[in-house]
Amino acid sequence: MRPLWKGAISFGLVNVPVKLYKATESSDLKFNYLHARCRTPIQYRKYCPYCQVEVPPEEIVRGYEYEKGKYVILQEEDLEGIPQEATRSINILDFVDLEEIDPIYFDRAYYLVPGEMGQKAYALLRQAMEATGKIAIARVSLRTRESLAAVRVSGRTLVMHTMFYPREVRAAEQLPELNFDVKLHENEVKMAVTLINNLAARFEPEKYTDAYRQALLEIIEAKVAGEEVAVPARPAAGKVVDLMEALKASIELAKKEKAAGAGDEEAKKPRRRRKTS
Repeated sequence: MRPLWKGAISFGLVNVPVKLYKATESSDLKFNYLHARCRTPIQYRKYCPYCQVEVPPEEIVRGYEYEKGKYVILQEEDLEGIPQEATRSINILDFVDLEEIDPIYFDRAYYLVPGEMGQKAYALLRQAMEATGKIAIARVSLRTRESLAAVRVSGRTLVMHTMFYPREVRAAEQLPELNFDVKLHENEVKMAVTLINNLAARFEPEKYTDAYRQALLEIIEAKVAGEEVAVPARPAAGKVVDLMEALKASIELAKKEKAAGAGDEEAKKPRRRRKTS
């Protein structure tokens, strides 16, 4: 795995050489669009409907639409004049508590590992952040875009999350469907809390699987093998039921599933052999 870039974390007068790696990757199955008649992959070309010609890359420029149908052209020299942080620097602005940040602000995740001769400075920053329980808010330039970022400790690793600026986060208050008021019975709330407590568990990411991706893979493999694909029947749409009855039934089901899970765990434990005299 190759690093995206090599640079440094900067806080105060301290520089920590680091390498940056992507922490996640998409497992989506990618499809190609084909011409149904001949099964040839479709090509996408840059076409000008006004001149009715295909446009080569050297004739394409950037334009910003400031009014409907009106554009201002931006050249490379215009963009070069914009001040920004050094493209190989993660400049720490503040240290804050993680609990203060709404997860809606987080975007992509990256691993930060020590760069050349940076092990001691890296360990120092990691240990100091661990001791204070703080995470860093930083400004970083990735490719041509300057981003806000959060740097936190995860085990022996520093993890960086790029973040959205406030202007990029839509306010939930703009959603008209949230402007409602209902009265809940105290027993309904108690039963919902009971159901949540019965479903409470430790977060174990390994137990969650992408069922849709697996089913799609099985269909693809069957088609490649020339087999007939069996399409499962869709479940019937659920009927509207009494809320209290649904909560009671859900609680009972959760109890049974938890008991069954505990039984499976007990069965997996090795049994002690009896000593023979």
